[in-house]
This record gives sequence, C-alpha cells and structure tokens, in this order.
Amino acid sequence: MCPMTNGNVLKRNAAESGRHAKPATIDKLAMVITTYKRQNLLATLFDSILALEQAPWRIIVVDNEHSDETKGMVEEFEAKVTGRWGKTIVDGNGGQSRVVYAPQTENLGGAGGFSAGVKKAYELGAEWFWVMDDDVAVLPDAIAKLAPWTKRHEVIQGSRFDYDGGPFYWQYDFRIGLGIPNPIAPAAFGPAGYRVMNTLCFEGGLFSRRVVKEIGLPDPRFFIYWDDTIYGYRASKVTQPIVVPDVVLRRTREIGNWDIAGVRQLNSTSDMNRYHIMRNRGYMARYFMVYGDYRPFLFALGTAATAAKEIIRLVAVDREHLRTGLVQIAKGWWDSRKLLHDTDWRPMPAPLDD
Repeated sequence: MCPMTNGNVLKRNAAESGRHAKPATIDKLAMVITTYKRQNLLATLFDSILALEQAPWRIIVVDNEHSDETKGMVEEFEAKVTGRWGKTIVDGNGGQSRVVYAPQTENLGGAGGFSAGVKKAYELGAEWFWVMDDDVAVLPDAIAKLAPWTKRHEVIQGSRFDYDGGPFYWQYDFRIGLGIPNPIAPAAFGPAGYRVMNTLCFEGGLFSRRVVKEIGLPDPRFFIYWDDTIYGYRASKVTQPIVVPDVVLRRTREIGNWDIAGVRQLNSTSDMNRYHIMRNRGYMARYFMVYGDYRPFLFALGTAATAAKEIIRLVAVDREHLRTGLVQIAKGWWDSRKLLHDTDWRPMPAPLDD
C-alpha cells in the first residue's frame, strides 16, 4: 500500500477532529415559554426540551393561568432538567436552577406573557432569547442548527414542520405600507441560504440581548396577535433579521384550515383572535408613526384587506361563527380607530442599561 502524503494526513486528521468536535452552542440562551390552560401540549414541549442535544442556559415558563397543575408540572420538569444537565452556572458562582417558573396574576395573553418572560430572562442576564408558545416541540439538534447563525446575525427565525409533519410556510415579508404580510413571498431561500425579513414570529424566534436593549420588551398591550410582527419590525430598525431553512421545531396543535392550491393555508381562528387582529392594527399604526412609516391611505387599504381576509376565513373555515365573528371584526376595527387618536399612547421604552 502506498504511504499517505502529508496532505492526505492533514485531511484525515481534520475529518477526525470534525467528528469529535463539540457542536456549536449559544451563549446564555434562555428559552421563554408562554402557556395558558394547555397542560397536555406543554407536556409534549417539556419532553422535547429534555431530548435536546445541548442544554439551554435557562428555561423561563410564564404561566398565564397561575395553575397549581402547571406549577406541579414545572417542578417535575425542573427535577428532570437538573438530573440531565445539572444546575446552570451564573457568572462563575454557584449553580442555580435552569428552570424558572413565572406565574402571572392574570392572563396577559401571548403578548404580555412574552413581555414578562423576556423581561425576566433579561434581568437574569440572558444573552439570547428563544421564544415559543406551548403548542410546539423543539427538535433535538435545534440549538446546534441555530448557533452558527448567531455569529453574524442578531434576529433569527428557524423553519418549522406543521403538525402533520409537512413544511410550514411562514410569511416572512411584511408589507409595511399596507401593514399586512406578503402572501406570495418566495418560499425558496436562494443562493444566500437565508432570507432577510422585517418581521418575527414568537413561535421559535431567536433574538439577542442587544436587540432587547435597543428596542425594549415586546409590547404587552397587543394581548394577542401582531405583537411578534411589530417586534420584528422594530428589530429591523436596528439590525437585519433573517429567516433560515434549518428546521428547529414542529407544531403540535392541529388547526382546521382551508388549503389554497396546495401551497398556502387559511387556518381557522377564534372570535377573540378576530377582534385583536383588527383592534391591534391601531397599535401597529402607532408604531409606524414612531418610525415615520405610516401612510394613511395605504394603511386603510391594508385594514380593509385584513377585514376581507377575516370574512373569507369565516365563510370558508369557521362558518358556524359567522354572526359573532362579523361582530368582533367590526368591533375590533372600531377600537383600532380609537387607538389611532389616543393622545396618551407611547411606545414601549427600552430596558435600563446593564
């Protein structure tokens, strides 16, 4: 057998080193989970976290129900996390629990829950915030997939599987003038390997401490809907958010939907969502005003298009709620106009300096 050349030896050693190298990780990564009355889904998420190949620095569980059942689940989960990864080290001092239970005195909605959870993680010293609802499960290699992107980017949205195991298309391109997502934005990632976005989804969105310091916490006044969209929009003013092809989680809650040409879906929703979809456009417009992006005529067109979409959703997917749904769409639209003229409204302040 011919002896190996020096070049071949180097290649072999590099390959061996790569096989044994530790996967990339994310410094002081805090998972921020918001839950409300969905213990069965939360249990699935907890199981998936325990299957992660790498340990998160903290896991903040915001309980909007303040439920004894959820508290007991978190305590059991904390014991399993400690058994698997031990306690987390804080600034070179003694270990502290990786799991932090944060019950709320009232239901703050997803917006308020994420605001409270990011605030808690920020106070604890987190450098990265990975936010998610209770109706998803993380994939074992998710942190290793996201980690390389954090070297050059500060807001990263990983891809997801839908509850049926297929790819989930997310509208990453936000049309600011109209205030609506672009439903025909290309799904392919192109030669760059990622897409620039100007929005965010709190179903697996990842962002850095510097971004929180610059733009403040998520705005709890949204309660539900558009809160993550506007947080991503605000983040795009201080950095370049991206969406990447790496699949990092899967959705676990089945939602009725209308399949559109096998490419897009129109999911069912609730009357509460319908109201906030319309009302929170008032908050959206106020943030556009802050950044000089508000265009009254275009925004009014976007509001009309949003109402039309919700009416189509009612007829196509939620016909049994047609009467009450129309009432909530109209009520939310009316209340959004009040917010447009609220002289006391102010944007969320930035956190205090470190």
